Amino acid sequence: MRGTAQSVVALGGGHGLHASLSALRRLLDDLTIDNLQAVVTVADNGGSSGRLRGEFGVLPPGDLRMALAALCGEDEWGTTWERLVQHRFAGEGEMRGHVVGNLLIVGLWELMGDHVRALDWVGRLLGARGRVLPMALTPLDIVAEVRGAAGTGPGASTEVRGQVEVATTGGEIASIGLAPDDFEECPEAIEAVLDADWVVLGPGSWFTSVIPHLLVPGLRDALERTTARLVVVLNLGPQEGETGGYGPEDHLAALFEHAPGLRVHTVLADPRTVADHDLLDGAVASAGAQLVVADVGVDGEAKHDPGRLALALQGIIEAADCPGSS
Repeated sequence: MRGTAQSVVALGGGHGLHASLSALRRLLDDLTIDNLQAVVTVADNGGSSGRLRGEFGVLPPGDLRMALAALCGEDEWGTTWERLVQHRFAGEGEMRGHVVGNLLIVGLWELMGDHVRALDWVGRLLGARGRVLPMALTPLDIVAEVRGAAGTGPGASTEVRGQVEVATTGGEIASIGLAPDDFEECPEAIEAVLDADWVVLGPGSWFTSVIPHLLVPGLRDALERTTARLVVVLNLGPQEGETGGYGPEDHLAALFEHAPGLRVHTVLADPRTVADHDLLDGAVASAGAQLVVADVGVDGEAKHDPGRLALALQGIIEAADCPGSS
């Protein structure tokens, strides 16, 4: 018998968050969950987002736009708006490469002067099945300590700044931080985590989309204090430039290096990524979590399948909702 519908908050950015939100949106239809919110990284400095950020001094809108698109319904209204907000201009002029949804979001930010209120309005226009919130209200930069970056000697450490630069550095990322130090946090994002029944962290670019949430003091504190059960969705493999050579246990270790107080309920991994079950079992057990291995990827591709991911997350939520589950 199915229990009470759950409130879920998903954290991340880019294509990884789009995949988890696309999966979780299906559980709204299924009534496994009744409230869905996304908390999105705001450190992108490339492409259309980077250009708009530089020109207007606003948050980079791209990852926020992708989260909103993932929450669009599957009816004609939702699919039409999803296609439009994701549409990228071609041509040879100044508009080349800009995305319609990015311009819409920035326009509402200018009109309303309130990042959160404007995103709520975009969500209403799109008929989004959930709420999208920024991780912070200040545009941020990823600052990484990188060993062996291009142009440095063997073992030498250097500081690399910027999401694009960190993602393409070619060296080994030892740690990351956020700049500036005095950025403004998003109270609504912190409240969402504290009020949730479940929090989903990942998949996505580990050092530039997933871990940055753990570096926002109020958000990290909320993640450590919330009664919500935390699910970590591991990537389908290492990402060159960020996590080259990483196994699933290395991804977990990086999380805990940046947030030692994080309490994880479940780690979700795809069987194709688990080369050494003993290593991953040990890492998950050390975190006090349970391991769920399920086929959540697209056949022949290194990306998550929303339908399969939805089934895996539904199973985790419903199993925990059974009497006697922790």
